[in-house]
Amino acid sequence: MVEPVDRSSVAAQRLGAPESFGVSTLEPGLRPPTQPPGRQVAIRVQMLDDTQEVFQISQRSPGKVLFDLVCVHLNLTEGDYFGLEYQDQRKMTVWLDLLKPTLKQIRRPKNTILRFVVKFFPPDHTQLMEELTRYLFALQIKQDLACGRLICNDTSASLMVSHIIQSEIGDFDETQSWQHLLHNKYLPDQDAIRDKITDCHRKLVGQTPAESDYQLLEIARRLEMYGVRLHPAKDREGTKLSLAVAHTGVLVFQGYTKINAFNWSKIRKLSFKRKRFLIKLRADPTQNTHHDTLEFAMASRDCCKVFWKICVEYHAFFRLFEEPKPKPKAILFTRGSSFRFSGRTQKQIIDYVKDSELKKIPFERKHSKILSNSSMSPQSSSFRLNVPKESATSFPLADQPDSARLSLQAVNGTEELPAVVRPTNGFDGVSVAPSSEPTQSRQNHHSPGSALDQQLLNPGNPGSDDTPMGSPYMVVNGNGTVNDQDVRSTIILGAGPDGQQLSPLTSPLLTEAGYIRNDDEEEARRKKFPTDKAYFIAKELLTTERTYLSDLRVITESFQSAVGKDEAFPESVRNLISANYDPVYKFHQGFLKETEQRLAQWEGRSNAHIKGDYQRIGDVLLKNIQGLRQLTVHLQKHSECLVELERACRSNRKVETLCRDFEQQRVCYLLLNIFLLRPLHRLLHYKLILERLCKHYPPTHEDFRDCRAALADISEMVLQVQGTMMKMENFQKLLELKKDLTGIDELIIPGREFIRLGCLSKLSGKGLQQRMFFLFSDCLVYTSRGMTPLNQFKVHGQLPLYGMTIRESEEEWGVPHSFTLFEQRQSVVVAASCASEMERWVEDIRMAIDLAEQISSPNADLLATTLSENKLSEDLGAEQESEEELSSSRSSLERQGHRGNTTVHVCWHRNTSVSMVDFSIAVENQLSGNLLRKFKNSNGWQKLWVVFTNFSLFFYKSHQDDYPLASLPLLGYSVTVPSESENIHKDYVFKLHFKSHVYYFRSESEYTFERWMEVIRSATCSASRSLPTARKDLY
Repeated sequence: MVEPVDRSSVAAQRLGAPESFGVSTLEPGLRPPTQPPGRQVAIRVQMLDDTQEVFQISQRSPGKVLFDLVCVHLNLTEGDYFGLEYQDQRKMTVWLDLLKPTLKQIRRPKNTILRFVVKFFPPDHTQLMEELTRYLFALQIKQDLACGRLICNDTSASLMVSHIIQSEIGDFDETQSWQHLLHNKYLPDQDAIRDKITDCHRKLVGQTPAESDYQLLEIARRLEMYGVRLHPAKDREGTKLSLAVAHTGVLVFQGYTKINAFNWSKIRKLSFKRKRFLIKLRADPTQNTHHDTLEFAMASRDCCKVFWKICVEYHAFFRLFEEPKPKPKAILFTRGSSFRFSGRTQKQIIDYVKDSELKKIPFERKHSKILSNSSMSPQSSSFRLNVPKESATSFPLADQPDSARLSLQAVNGTEELPAVVRPTNGFDGVSVAPSSEPTQSRQNHHSPGSALDQQLLNPGNPGSDDTPMGSPYMVVNGNGTVNDQDVRSTIILGAGPDGQQLSPLTSPLLTEAGYIRNDDEEEARRKKFPTDKAYFIAKELLTTERTYLSDLRVITESFQSAVGKDEAFPESVRNLISANYDPVYKFHQGFLKETEQRLAQWEGRSNAHIKGDYQRIGDVLLKNIQGLRQLTVHLQKHSECLVELERACRSNRKVETLCRDFEQQRVCYLLLNIFLLRPLHRLLHYKLILERLCKHYPPTHEDFRDCRAALADISEMVLQVQGTMMKMENFQKLLELKKDLTGIDELIIPGREFIRLGCLSKLSGKGLQQRMFFLFSDCLVYTSRGMTPLNQFKVHGQLPLYGMTIRESEEEWGVPHSFTLFEQRQSVVVAASCASEMERWVEDIRMAIDLAEQISSPNADLLATTLSENKLSEDLGAEQESEEELSSSRSSLERQGHRGNTTVHVCWHRNTSVSMVDFSIAVENQLSGNLLRKFKNSNGWQKLWVVFTNFSLFFYKSHQDDYPLASLPLLGYSVTVPSESENIHKDYVFKLHFKSHVYYFRSESEYTFERWMEVIRSATCSASRSLPTARKDLY
């Protein structure tokens, strides 16, 4: 770009530029570019600090001359990250072409203001070597926040604004900070979170402006919309989309949610023809498929060309070693565009700054009221060698095959780019984009009060390295999928931007400041990361505690907010729920905070791990379980809350409507009653985690005594609530089935217990017809799927178990896996889908008959409600919905609520069954954490926060999301390990398969892999389920 000069200069010399109060240099160090002769023209440029500068250029000067003048004016060494944009005569925002004459692009220079802005957003701000460059990037983030372009949640917005204010006015002062927020607009809806901003600012005492810039960029780079500039388009079906380009490739957005990403390594050619923008993908040799071409319609040919140009430049800047050479001029005629990238590539910039002995020049911060004009003293290049060069993203300079050549073609020709020489993310075949924040608008995202503490104490949230395999990068599609890579990062204890030692808790976002990583250091860092099984057990405690706290928040915040303003909801029930859930929620907020601190220390995010004092979790568990015992009185009241809420729904139709409407909200991803029982279920989880810890530790381990004491305490608590828990589980299941059934008067009667539900085929005059059977302790109910708005099941008949006999009848009727049920007035022939399914039904029915025989006489009231099958329509069994229909229903939870996604409906579609024993096992086998997911035909791994509960996987973008983006019911699926022929060359990968649906999931360690396999197998492998004679064996 421009070269530094060795001569000394007079301080504050401006190289002929007008006086400015904006970004200024006190000692210029760059030589102004030479200009061709000719008349001088004044061009106005608006800087990132909103000041305007006037530059004189020759009429015939190319755009590069003007751009270099701006960089010289700023003393900006890393200027290639930036560009000049303006509005042309078509009112389109375009970039100034550095190779073409400026005045041929800007028709009316007197009426045009160019804007100096960031053009290329690197995935990691530690690749920016100069403090001035980071400051300018911080100004760009400030602008994007103010105009609403950078979408994020309240917590991230508050953190970023607090760092901006810290940089501008310094340490927190109540009056000054409040007045500053009143007179400055940093966010479109700033007033709504003003208190949260001041709370964040209060915690930044002593942070210099340079540290504030560093922290701001650390947060911003993790957001999905970081550096994204949307270009409106439509797909072939006319769906409104947006295209964008990033360092990884071309991105596709629907609204503000990323739904697809095409990595540069997978793109063969980009071209446009008229209004159509074309992406040609490389053939996948493993799939034996042909080239695939994706087509998007844009508003005009000019829109296509503008986007195509920026794609060419992004590809060259991030993927090439050096600036591409110009194409030789054709002798007779030309074909195609002559456009090419002009300037240094990112690798050239990094190498130049690293190798040059550049003098550190102070600069002025326009908006900063702090006396020091630079928080980093001038240093030689020896300091730059200790500045973080690469953190989560590295540049292994491995040779790439010739197939990694990208051709970018315009309508009239082809722009061939050099072969891709280095994957920017350091991994082959992995799509990465700098984000992990939820993309829903902040107005719709309500983060908990402890979310700030979670981020400050655990910089891995959201989407960062809170796991050994966790990458701080991810992109999200409409299904809630998240593109990611297996990039490890950790805190390196060293100097921050100001050269001072980092504080482990006050500035934890400086996770990787201080070093350039080479291969040896990276390998050593991996070895230092905790690999002890106890660490991963403690990690499971942390991840499940986050999910548990989120579930509690559904009751304490979302539900109480939904019913609190309605007079129809009984005040007594509202007070009962509030009095017994709010203390539990408040207690677990502190429990989670302590757990996060301990895991951060265990992982080495502070100096404590050097002493080895914090590589344990038993003391934290013992302390909090002893505190939890003080809340036993509240836990024992939770069953009363469930009963009173149901009584209120029965007595008041408005209350029932309120609860039903709340269950249709996205935040209530399970039935409301399940959330009410979560605190009782959580006791079981603590018990199982402590059992695993005690089994892992030898008796001589320092953590063993605390774990054993905590296990004794929690076992006593479980014993106290065990009877209540079993009754409430049965009561909750009957309430759930009551919503799914129609045509039965009283489902919930004293003494009735649920045993099993599932699909069987009933033999009638019309042949075998699919029916849904429900087995209770006193009767067997069979139904068919109705056409009601809620897709309820219509009861066809009820068979009392008193006096019933059962006999296998496969030979008699010639129907595989069939058996006959004989009762006093009729017999029913049914068939199961397989031998194991028939065995489970026969065993459970016989057990239920034995229980019914203990009753002296049948229930007359029950028999009075028996319906005749002949009175009901039988034509509903012929039509069965496909797996695709079920997938469609579950992928839009907010549209259809949960009626098409309950266990009953899943069993209907998957032709399987579940028992109460299975439900009880599922209560124990709840798990959550980060997983990488890969579809059968997708290119890269995608990072998700995954919650397993209620026989389903629920997918989130991060653990801070209020509701899941999608779910996957697992009943009927099989879980295995991929075979060699599937070419999944990764460790800790398991495969989920049902018919043509295949998903691969990748975990972080052997322990987490085994845990996910264990809990998913409990929901998918019915044959492996044990059937204890008494349900108390489960506890």
